[in-house]
Amino acid sequence: MSPWLDSLSLWLTNNPEWLGLTIVLIACAECLAIVGILVPGTLLLFAVAVLAGNGALTLGTTLVLAYCGGLLGDLLSYATGRYFHQDIRRLPGLRHHPEWLTGAELYFQRYGVASLLVGRYIGPLRPMLPMIAGMLNMPFGRFLLVSLVASAGWALAYLLPGWATGAALRLPLPEGFWPQTAVLAAGLAALLLLSVHSCLHEQRRASWIAAGLSLLLLLGLLIGWPRLGLLDQGLLALVQEQRNASLDASMVLITRLGDLRSQLAAALLLCLLLLLARQWRALCFAGGTLLATALANSALKALLARHRPDVLLEPLNSFSLPSGHSSAAFAFFLALGVLAGREQPARLRLAWLLLASLPALSIALSRVYLGVHWPSDVIAGALLAGGLCALSLGLTQWRMPLAALSARVWWLVLPACLALLGAIAAWHLSEGLLLYRY
Repeated sequence: MSPWLDSLSLWLTNNPEWLGLTIVLIACAECLAIVGILVPGTLLLFAVAVLAGNGALTLGTTLVLAYCGGLLGDLLSYATGRYFHQDIRRLPGLRHHPEWLTGAELYFQRYGVASLLVGRYIGPLRPMLPMIAGMLNMPFGRFLLVSLVASAGWALAYLLPGWATGAALRLPLPEGFWPQTAVLAAGLAALLLLSVHSCLHEQRRASWIAAGLSLLLLLGLLIGWPRLGLLDQGLLALVQEQRNASLDASMVLITRLGDLRSQLAAALLLCLLLLLARQWRALCFAGGTLLATALANSALKALLARHRPDVLLEPLNSFSLPSGHSSAAFAFFLALGVLAGREQPARLRLAWLLLASLPALSIALSRVYLGVHWPSDVIAGALLAGGLCALSLGLTQWRMPLAALSARVWWLVLPACLALLGAIAAWHLSEGLLLYRY
C-alpha cells in the first residue's frame, strides 16, 4: 500500500489540476450529509494539503478550492433535506443510525443559525446540520449567507496546517529548524490536549488548568526566544514566500483591525454594552481579560526589548515581543467566545472558542506576512491572551459559574462589536482607495 500511495502522491504533485479536483471532492465529501460521517475527511484533507504545500498549489488556491468544495457539500446537503423533508429518515444509513439525525436536529432547533457556524467544527454534526436546515425549511438566502461565512473559516482551519507542513518540507530551511519546531509544537499540542481534556470531562478547574499551562508555556517561550532564531527565520521565510502585490492590501486591511485604536474601540464598546445591560460578572471577566492583557503586553515588551524583523513595510521603533496585535485580538475574540459558550455543552464551548480564534489568528498571521513580527512574537501574544482570559474566567467563577448572557443581550453585543470592526475596516478601505487615487 505504501508504494501505491507514494506513486499517487507523486502523480498528484506533478498534476496539480487533478490535485485541485481532489481537494474539491474531499472537501465536498467531508461536508456532505451522511457521507461526511463515514469518510475520514479531516485526515484526507491534511494529506492533500501537504501535497499542495509541497509546491503543487499556492496557499490561496488551496484555500479557495477547499472553500468551494465545502460550500458545494453544504448546498447539496441542504437540497437533500429540502427535497425529502421528513422522508429523509428512510434514506440508507439513517434508517440504521437514527441518532445521527436526532442529535443534529435537536442541536439545530436549540441554536438555530449559530449551530451552522459552530457545528462546522464538530465532526459528527458538520455534514448533518445543512441537511437539517433544509429539512426544517430554513430560508435558502439565510442558509447561503451563513454557509458562505462558515465555509471560509472551516477551509482556513482545516487546510492551513497541512499546507504549511508541506511548504516547510519543501523549503531549504536551516538545520536546527525542525528540532526547535518539534519542541514548540509539542508544547502547544500538550497545552491544547490537556485543556480540551479537562473541558470535555467538565472538570471544575478546567479554566485554571488552561491558564496555568498557557502561562507556563509563555514563560518558557519568553526565556528561550533567543534560542528560537532558526525557527523564526524559517517560518518567516515560509510566509514571505507567499507575498504578492494583490494580497498585500488585504493583509494591511486585516492588520489594521488589530491596531491599538481599533482594539481599544472594540474593547470599550464591549464593556460599555455589558455595563448598560448590567451584566456585572461578564463585565468583570471581559474587562479583566482585556485590561490585564494590555498591561502585561506593554510590560513584557519593555522588559524584553526584542527588535523586529528586517522585513518591514515602514520603519517601526517599538519592540516586538509579545505582539500587541496578536494579544489584543486574541483577548477580545476569546472573551466573546467564552461569553457565547456559557451554560452550553463542552463540545459547543470548545467550538465557540475555535470559531472566535479564527479572526484573531488572521490578524496575528497578517503581522508575520507583513514582516513586522517574528512568528514567536504572535505565538507569545496568543499564549498571553489565552492564559489571562482563562485566569480571568477562573477568578470570575471562583464561587459560582459564570451565567450565560440572555439572548437579548447577546444579540446586542455580538452584532454591535462586529459592526464596529466592519466600520473600521470600511474606513481603512476607503482611506486606502483615496490614497491610491491621489
